[in-house]
Amino acid sequence: MSAGDGGAWPLHAVDGETFAAFKQMLEPHQRAWIEANGFVPKAENCLVLPTAAGGIAGAVVGVEKSPKLWRFAALRHQLPLGRWRFAEPPSGIDPELVQLGWRLGAYRFARYRQETDAKPLPELEPPSVAAGESVERMAAAIDFGRDLINTPANDLGPEELARAAAETAARVGASFDQVVGDDLLKRDFGSIHAVGKGSARAPRLIDLAWGDPAHPRVTLIGKGVCFDSGGLDLKTAEGMRLMKKDMGGAATVLALFRLVAESRLAVRLRCLVPAVENSVSGRAFRPGDVIRTRRGLSVEVGNTDAEGRIILSDALTLADDERPDLMIDIATLTGAARVALGPELPALFTDDDSLADGLLGHGREVQDPLWRMPLHAPYAKRLDSPVADMNNVSDGPMAGAVTAALFLKAFVKQTKSWAHIDTFAWNDREAPGRPKGGETLTLRAIFALLARRYPAR
Repeated sequence: MSAGDGGAWPLHAVDGETFAAFKQMLEPHQRAWIEANGFVPKAENCLVLPTAAGGIAGAVVGVEKSPKLWRFAALRHQLPLGRWRFAEPPSGIDPELVQLGWRLGAYRFARYRQETDAKPLPELEPPSVAAGESVERMAAAIDFGRDLINTPANDLGPEELARAAAETAARVGASFDQVVGDDLLKRDFGSIHAVGKGSARAPRLIDLAWGDPAHPRVTLIGKGVCFDSGGLDLKTAEGMRLMKKDMGGAATVLALFRLVAESRLAVRLRCLVPAVENSVSGRAFRPGDVIRTRRGLSVEVGNTDAEGRIILSDALTLADDERPDLMIDIATLTGAARVALGPELPALFTDDDSLADGLLGHGREVQDPLWRMPLHAPYAKRLDSPVADMNNVSDGPMAGAVTAALFLKAFVKQTKSWAHIDTFAWNDREAPGRPKGGETLTLRAIFALLARRYPAR
């Protein structure tokens, strides 16, 4: 069958156990072609199969026993242009994940490029119309989050991030509100104001809401530091290099908000993003300053480069006062989490074992992994301050991700189910479906949990 007549070429996924039987189904010239090309069913191998007349009859692709969705992202750049379909769904993986991998293989951040090498890519028939729509919603949300993270700070400050949030709200029929500049002080968001006032770009708290108020409340909170110089505790040049991505938590929750709303899950969803630029100026907050938070706790600034937890404190307090059924914050919070787990494994902190099991299990299921870390209560003493209720950094170099999570926990008093995710929000190397750059790590795991708990009605 040719792709040109409205059909789709068959794609055969084989492994070491199924390869021999597959070859017996082929025409003699196709078996000879496989032998001539030395094809073996390894995960990285793909071979187009010919018709007797020299056209395309289909293709064979090697897969591992439990194939990764990213394997199918690579396929999109290995096959000829046209329409393809799997002759048999690859065993051991959800067909929608196969489709998603294929779709994510097309992502490219080209906003600032004069395209010279962009080209059309082959298409894969979805397992069903509904699956195709579901995959497109997911992939479009991921593209949106990646684009936000990849956009440099000169084009994405707090105001532009708020504009993206407002456009998202309009897209899904959600409400949008923001508290900007000195109004933060009037509305008792002094922590956000303290961190952001050093920049010429006004800080703000972005607030989106969607869904039936009668449904369970779910609140997502994302760290929105649009650029982090480190403040007066200035980062090194190398440490500052990627700090456009310090709003990766915000991008992830905005993308997740969009996905949940478009999927019509049965939740009353709220999304809070404290958005600031951590700059150096005569108005910048200083080491040794004491900030009074919305919770009423006073915080001594031990280091201005630990600003994310400070702005999150006010957003957490606001959300906590509503006692949502579930609250999750996502933040590019600590280098310590990256030292412990590397760039691909976000650190998960929660006291709710059921929530942890759900997130970890769904992360494995959709191949979007997290790793649980301890909220070790005795380490909270490391945040003691001689002049305030607490310090924003610990008194030593150890357990930095844990003490940061414990700092946040101090602002969650009434919500029974809360999780903090410390993410890198960045692919540090090129890989199929995961180009080097911004990444919405944990979005798919969280969405899978929400879809299971609060299915669309």
